[in-house]
Amino acid sequence: MGATKQVEPVSSVLKVFGILQALAEQREIGITEIAQRLMMSKSTVYRFLQTMKMAGYVSQEDDTEKYTLTLKLFELGSKALEHVELISLADKKMRELATKTGEAMHLGALDEDAIIYIHKIDSRYNLRMYSRVGRRNPLYSTGIGKVLLAYRDEAFVRDALKDVEFIAHTNNTITDVEQFIEELAKVRDEVVGEDREEQEEGLRCLAVPVFDRFGVVIAGLSISFPTIRFEQSRRDEYVSMLHQAASSLSDSLGFHDYPQPVRTSSEVS
Repeated sequence: MGATKQVEPVSSVLKVFGILQALAEQREIGITEIAQRLMMSKSTVYRFLQTMKMAGYVSQEDDTEKYTLTLKLFELGSKALEHVELISLADKKMRELATKTGEAMHLGALDEDAIIYIHKIDSRYNLRMYSRVGRRNPLYSTGIGKVLLAYRDEAFVRDALKDVEFIAHTNNTITDVEQFIEELAKVRDEVVGEDREEQEEGLRCLAVPVFDRFGVVIAGLSISFPTIRFEQSRRDEYVSMLHQAASSLSDSLGFHDYPQPVRTSSEVS
């Protein structure tokens, strides 16, 4: 193999992070001092700071005209750390379930108007779902998407889907927002979202919510099956295993009141 190609750094990006570093090291700092530290012109520092101010990452004191960091960077860092902690905690549970069932396990989070896979454990079988960490899929046709939205208010759901084109991936795909909202009520009742060959023909998926310490659904935990290996008679068993894992995971994240199903598949079938 050849040597790894070196990518030239983007100077403006380096300057932004240099300014952020200077702001992090001193609570309030002026343009002149930042310019001297970073050996940049004051006009350049001013332009960067004003842009960062408009983006909400920097604020300016009225009396001193000095600059300080806002909490927006903290919020971004907290989200990243939250996912790191979540993945670390979820990995053991997912591996246990993968060992018991032999099937693929996924952990997905909300990414604007889609889901994004943040962790996965592959099936032991050759015939398996194709997926990868970082891949995005629709909210309306996936089990994870359903549990991510089921515990949000209707206004949030409609806003998340307002620019989404409902594509009929299969004959089973929900293609209407009203029908999807009705489906979310069923998801809340059973505390499970199901993809009934809605995203891909020949593939079934069961997903349950994972809650953070504030009771917000931070992720969906799912198991995926090719339809030829999915046993309807064992559906409630699979759901129960998922609930136990997700309840334990939510408990580790500080949420101790995991919802109980008000009906099961046998009651609604």
